[in-house]
Amino acid sequence: MARKSLTQLQQQYTENPDKQRQLYKRTLIIIVIAQVLGGAGLAAGITVGALLAKDMLGTDSLAGLPIALFTLGSAGAALIVGNLSQRFGRRTGLTAGFITGALGAVGVVISAVLNNPILLFISLLIYGAGTATNLQARYAGTDLATVKQRATAVSIALVSTTFGAVAGPNLVDVMGKVALSFGIPSLAGPFILAAAAFFLAGMVFFIFLRPDPLKVAEALAAIKKQHDRQTVEEEEETSKKNMWGITIGATVMVVTQIVMVAVMTMTPVHMGNHGHGLSAVGLIIGFHIGAMYLPSVVTGLLVDKIGRHIMAISSGITLLLSGVLAAFAPTDSVALLTVALILLGLGWNFGLISGTALIVDSTTPTNRARIQGKTDVLIALSGAAGGALSGVVVANSSFMALSLGSGVISLILIPVVLLKRRTVTAHKRANAK
Repeated sequence: MARKSLTQLQQQYTENPDKQRQLYKRTLIIIVIAQVLGGAGLAAGITVGALLAKDMLGTDSLAGLPIALFTLGSAGAALIVGNLSQRFGRRTGLTAGFITGALGAVGVVISAVLNNPILLFISLLIYGAGTATNLQARYAGTDLATVKQRATAVSIALVSTTFGAVAGPNLVDVMGKVALSFGIPSLAGPFILAAAAFFLAGMVFFIFLRPDPLKVAEALAAIKKQHDRQTVEEEEETSKKNMWGITIGATVMVVTQIVMVAVMTMTPVHMGNHGHGLSAVGLIIGFHIGAMYLPSVVTGLLVDKIGRHIMAISSGITLLLSGVLAAFAPTDSVALLTVALILLGLGWNFGLISGTALIVDSTTPTNRARIQGKTDVLIALSGAAGGALSGVVVANSSFMALSLGSGVISLILIPVVLLKRRTVTAHKRANAK
């Protein structure tokens, strides 16, 4: 009976364009609320994860392991959340991902109480599911968006994450005091916030994301396919074009992630080696994170208005400028290094939104969530690789070499995007003949 009612509810939306637009707008509101909560949850691991590991282990040698673990956990979770969303809908996938992340955060708190490092590492791996789900949620707003709305929908999700990500670290002291009042180590306090935030984000999706936008989009696609029957040749041509779009979109996001994480990871070390204090480091990283997310609404509009390819190329050029400036900025110049890190965040922002839009454009509702999940796995793994390799490069060469090398790598985006455009044009001309 419930299944029948759900099908009837979806049918109401497939037959009514006004209801489709209403559902699209309502979905964006739901995403905004959930992303603010999710952003607060993911900030805990970044802010105190390393400090908690250092406190429990009594050494600096494994302090970087928490970020590596929840990054690895987020990679696996991205695949699972994508597959769940494809099979059962966004509501099920996103709810499951956030609830799993909440359980991981609870595990971190328990490990701190028991002073159990093994449980801490396992829990951080599970906690990564919340990070992956927070990123996956950006896709939900695109399911019912038109081609000219997709990048804007992604940007709204990213800006919403910013509010939570900024609020979370600012509540570290407060949550530390709350934790101590319950006899819990203070560094575990932010993970109490993370558990509550991830759980509430999951509940927002579970309760309010009805009907499921992906399932409505699938129904609309099935109706369109019945009306627009393609020949075998046309279907093959569409499939080739879509595969190119997926490849380019994934390449843009992977390259920008590697470059951004590599330079961002080693900037605090570079500054510390040249006598800069924590306040200067915090200032630069703060501006960098702001540039990663806050321009999203404008970026989304630009991607929708002037095109995915132009903004992807702009990403490569911006990252190159960032690398050159970071490499040649005087070691005592906080101002120039700040500008370099702002450009680094902005280039990443251009790449993520344009790449995401390319992925959405090149998939159908019947394969979209699954491919999005696989893409986010690549993004997570590339970020982990960028962070790990950056230390090796600097140790064996210099921060200048890392920055310049990262800038050069970002230029890969230009020929890749231009090759894709030329290939699509050639296919169109061949069909015209």
